[in-house]
Amino acid sequence: MEDCLFCKIAGKQIETEIVDENKEFVAFNDIHPRAKHHILIIPRKHIPSMNDLNEAEGDDALIGRMMLFARDLAKKKGFSGHQLQFHVGESGGQIIFHVHLHLMSDS
Repeated sequence: MEDCLFCKIAGKQIETEIVDENKEFVAFNDIHPRAKHHILIIPRKHIPSMNDLNEAEGDDALIGRMMLFARDLAKKKGFSGHQLQFHVGESGGQIIFHVHLHLMSDS
């Protein structure tokens, strides 16, 4: 999506400090952290919200791999504990309409 902030970050059109990435996901620090470590993990594929996941397109498996990516990133960062959080829809606190997972830790 050409006007999506997170698509631009994933496509390296907007510069940000990338924490980790692979062919499917990009992780970067949240600009408004709510924990000592607050990392956003986004799929490179544009999906507006968790409500827009399409099983026929394999989005269910993509989100499963996203959770594993988060697990591995938490291990790499040496977090002794962490939180994972999705915001779904405007009333659920979602501000950017591109699926993203918050990985937060104070350790």
